[in-house]
Amino acid sequence: MWAVGRQTKLATAQPTRTLPPRLQLLRSRLPPAAAMELEGGHGVDMEALVRRLRLHRPGPSPYEPSDAVAPAPGAGELFRPRRAAVLVCLFRGAGGELRVILTKRSSSLSTHSGEVALPGGKAEEGDADDAATALRESKEEIGLDPALVTIVTPLEHFLSKHLLVVVPVVGILSDIQAFKPALNVAEVDEIFDVPLEMFLKDENRTSDELEWMGQPFTLHHFTYEKGNDKYIIWGLTAGILIHAASVVYQRQPDFPDKRAQFNLPKYSKECCSMPSGSVKH
Repeated sequence: MWAVGRQTKLATAQPTRTLPPRLQLLRSRLPPAAAMELEGGHGVDMEALVRRLRLHRPGPSPYEPSDAVAPAPGAGELFRPRRAAVLVCLFRGAGGELRVILTKRSSSLSTHSGEVALPGGKAEEGDADDAATALRESKEEIGLDPALVTIVTPLEHFLSKHLLVVVPVVGILSDIQAFKPALNVAEVDEIFDVPLEMFLKDENRTSDELEWMGQPFTLHHFTYEKGNDKYIIWGLTAGILIHAASVVYQRQPDFPDKRAQFNLPKYSKECCSMPSGSVKH
C-alpha cells in the first residue's frame, strides 16, 4: 500500500511462493479453464486471463437506437440515448487475487457526490470507441496512463437512471507499480481497490427490490471496510461489478440478481429518468 496525491489506497502485488488458501478453495469451485489461471506461485495467471477474456462476446445491446424505426407524424424526434463507458481495471493484488480499481467521487460535485464509481464518463466526439472513452476518462480522473492498460473486452451494456447507455470495458493493469495515480480533485476524492470476487459473495451485501419503467430489478449494496475506511458500492456500479465478476470467474453470484432490460422510449418527448436515489449514475 502506498499513497500519492489526495487519497490513494491501492494494494500492490507482491510475489508469493504458494497459492493462498482462499485462492486454493476458489480454484476448486471454478470451471477448468478459469481454474488453470490460478495455477502457479503468483496467484492469477494474468496472461491466461487476457487470452480467455478476449474470447468473450457480449450479447447484443437492447439499448441501441434503431434507424429502421420511422418517426410517427407529430411524435417528435426519435430518442437516441447518450453513451458512456467505464473502465473495469483489474490487477493482481498482494495475495495473488484479482482486484478492481474504484474511485470515490468528489464531495463537491453536484450529482452523486461522495459515491463510489468506476473511472469513466460520457463519450465525446473524437473517441474512437468505448475503450477510448473509458481510457480517456480514466486518465483525466485518476492519471492512469492508457499505455499501461491492456483492453480485453467490452461487457453487456447497462442503462443508467439518466438513460445513459453505459458500456463497461475490461482492462488489465499488468504492472501496478508503474501506475502513479494523479487524482483530478475536482472529480475524485479517493482511489482505492477491492477484490473482484466479493461481488459474487453473499457477504456484506444488502439489496432492495424496485421497479422502474415497468420492470422489476434488484438494487445491490456492498460494504467494503479496510482499516478505518468504509465504502458502500451500490446501484449501477455494483451491478456492473457483479456482471464483470461473473464473466471473469465464469460462475453466477451466490445470491439472486434480478437484472431487468428496460425498454427505452421511442421518442425524445417520452424520455424519463428514474426517481432520485434509486440507482447510481
